[in-house]
Amino acid sequence: MEQTDTSQRTVLDSTAPAPDDEQARWDRGERAAEGAGHPGLWGRLRSTANHPNGLTLIRIAIIPLIIVLFSFPISPFMTFLAAMVFSVAAFTDYLDGFLARRQGKVTFMGKAMDPVADKLLTSSAFIMLAAHGWVPAWMVCVIVGRELAVTGLRSVIAGKGLDISASRLGKLKTGFQIAAIIPLMIHYPLFGLDAQGIGQIMLWLALGFTVWSGADYFAKFKKLV
Repeated sequence: MEQTDTSQRTVLDSTAPAPDDEQARWDRGERAAEGAGHPGLWGRLRSTANHPNGLTLIRIAIIPLIIVLFSFPISPFMTFLAAMVFSVAAFTDYLDGFLARRQGKVTFMGKAMDPVADKLLTSSAFIMLAAHGWVPAWMVCVIVGRELAVTGLRSVIAGKGLDISASRLGKLKTGFQIAAIIPLMIHYPLFGLDAQGIGQIMLWLALGFTVWSGADYFAKFKKLV
């Protein structure tokens, strides 16, 4: 009987985990839990910036900062800084399209939100420029009115299940608007150049493409109107 008890204790002792093994498993569990946890702030920002739709949302989020910086028109430094931040936001328009094509992430949300983000960015800048009296208000009314009208039409097009990608004229329009806004926001002479004069020339070109692309959009989908 005593021999049997001794053999049972030997079996139990051999199957019981060693203290070191238990500690090792505990450490592995803690590392696994940390790995499954939420990433840090920098990790989330980097992940967002690497996704096309994330860049579109970043472009929208930058707009309030541009408005704040551009609220001090008497300071050449602040207007220049606002123009630079606007330039960075505008660059994300190219970057998100590039990433979407490269990563194969061309989605319906991207097609729908990208033009909306562009319109919010440029319209906010034009309204601020008109508020400072640096561009004619009627031009801003035409540009913003066209953007609202086309946005409404795109909603109808999306409801019909048709393609709502930006047209070539629409992309040219956005390019000329950005090219006009940057020098207009700088406003003051820079490196001997008349930034305001250059911006005014580009503004007229942007206005022409704005009206042209809007008319082309409605002509293309006139059956839905």
